[in-house]
Amino acid sequence: MNWKKMMAVGLAAVSMMVFVTGCGSDTKTANKELPKKIVIGLDDSFPPMGFKDDKGEIVGLDIDMAKEAAKRAGMDVEFKAIDWSSKEAELKSKKIDALWNGLTVSPEREKNILFSNTYMKDKQYIVIRNEDESIKSKADLAGKVVGVQQASTGESALQNDPSGKTVKETKSYADFVSAFMDLGIGRVDAVIADGVIARYLMTKEPGKYKIVEGTDYGVDNFAVGFRKDDTALRDKINGILAEMKKDGTADKIVEKWLGSSADLDKSDAK
Repeated sequence: MNWKKMMAVGLAAVSMMVFVTGCGSDTKTANKELPKKIVIGLDDSFPPMGFKDDKGEIVGLDIDMAKEAAKRAGMDVEFKAIDWSSKEAELKSKKIDALWNGLTVSPEREKNILFSNTYMKDKQYIVIRNEDESIKSKADLAGKVVGVQQASTGESALQNDPSGKTVKETKSYADFVSAFMDLGIGRVDAVIADGVIARYLMTKEPGKYKIVEGTDYGVDNFAVGFRKDDTALRDKINGILAEMKKDGTADKIVEKWLGSSADLDKSDAK
C-alpha cells in the first residue's frame, strides 16, 4: 500500500471516529428526554405513604400524589415494591425511575440521588407502649432495646445521636409495621419512627402506643428521588408539584390521609 492509500485510510478512520463520537453525544442528550412511563419504587409496607390495602392494591398518600403528577405529565405510572435497603441500587440499575415513598433528603443520599424540591416535612420520634413510663427522654433509652427500619433516616439518626451509644441493642426491621408489632408485644422497648407513620399506625390501634413528646431527632424533608442525570424528569415533577400545591390538590391528598395538610411544604409554590 503506497503512502497516498495509507493517508486515505487514515482520514476515513478519523472521519468514522468523529461520526461515532457525534452519535454518542446525541445518545447522551436523549437520556434527558421525558419518558412515556415512569416506574416508582417503594416500600409497600409504609403506611400511610404507600402500602397494600385489604384488597392487595398499593395505596397511600404518595401513591395519590404520584398518580396525579403522572397524569398531569401525560405519563403512565407503575408502582413497584422494592427492598428499601437496596433502593439506590434499584434506581441506578434502572429497574425503577424514581423513589416516591416518604424519602428523606440527607447529605449521604444526595451523593447518589437527585432530589426534587421538598413536598413535606416530618420528624423522627421515639415511640413506646402507652403504659410505659420509663422512657421520657432520649437519655432514658440507655439499656433499652430499640427498633428501627433498615436503611431509614431513623436508623441513621439514632446511630449519630449520643443516645444511640447507650442503648442495649438496636434491632433493624424490613418495615415499620413489623417493628411496631414487636413493640406491642414487648420484644423492643421503643421504635424510632417518622411522625407521619407513627401517628397513622397509632390511629389503627388506639391507646396502644404513644410518642415521647419533645424527643425528636430533627426535621426530615420528604422529596422524590431520581437518577443523578435525570434532570429533565426531576424538573418536570418539580413544576407539577408546585402546581398541585398552588391549586389545592396537594392539600386535599394530604388531608385525606393525615387529617391535616399542616406538614405540606409549600415554599416552592409562592
